[in-house]
Amino acid sequence: MTGERTVVVHPDATVLADAVAARLVTALVDAQVGGVAASVVLTGGTVGIEALAALRATPARAAVDWRNLDIWWGDERFVAADSPDRNERQARGALLDYVDLDPSRVHPMGALGGPDDDDADAAAVRYAAELAASAPGSSTVPLFDVLMLGMGPEGHIASIFPESPAARDERPVFAVHGCPKPPPTRVSLGFTALRAAQQVWMIVAGEDKAPAVALSLSGAGRVQVPAAGALGRRHTLWLLDEAAASQLPEGQLRTLREPGRA
Repeated sequence: MTGERTVVVHPDATVLADAVAARLVTALVDAQVGGVAASVVLTGGTVGIEALAALRATPARAAVDWRNLDIWWGDERFVAADSPDRNERQARGALLDYVDLDPSRVHPMGALGGPDDDDADAAAVRYAAELAASAPGSSTVPLFDVLMLGMGPEGHIASIFPESPAARDERPVFAVHGCPKPPPTRVSLGFTALRAAQQVWMIVAGEDKAPAVALSLSGAGRVQVPAAGALGRRHTLWLLDEAAASQLPEGQLRTLREPGRA
């Protein structure tokens, strides 16, 4: 079951990152009302990391109960833990090292040379078990409050690329081998996990992404354009800059744009 879909267009990538940061504070605070634990799935990519840096810079970050927050990742490059290519390392440098987190509630994916050595498939199995241990009842994944995703120019999300086996894989987590974008080996959430989130946020900037944005919002299938298959249980938000939205029909833009947002 999926909820409503909204497109919000911001003037440029910098404003987009700031707006994502502000929106994330509000979403997490709302999710934590009454002392309830919240959960977020982070993404890599330029705007995703810039949004975390913007959150670090705002005093509003103090409104979040960081010790009562579970942090997950949508995908990870299977490289050494200290590699600058790791989404985890970038997120820590942008935000996570500057807030008071409970280390047991931070859930990075496995790294090359870690507990799974060079076996990305074993790292995926271990992450799947970690997700299941935090899931309610007989579910295999938690009901994430917010799951953030970037998108590649060809429409890939996490490490799910068009027409790839990953686009058809129903496991919640799997290793990706021979990835068309380096590094070739990764660990990724699959659609089963991505679509467990209450809110999915597609965060996309740049004119080179505009064709895939238009395809995703016009009924493309998830195998052809994986971004089209990223759907939240309650809400799917496409958070775009003007360049990424440039190939959406004008009538659709008038309908979907949220007036008054910076």
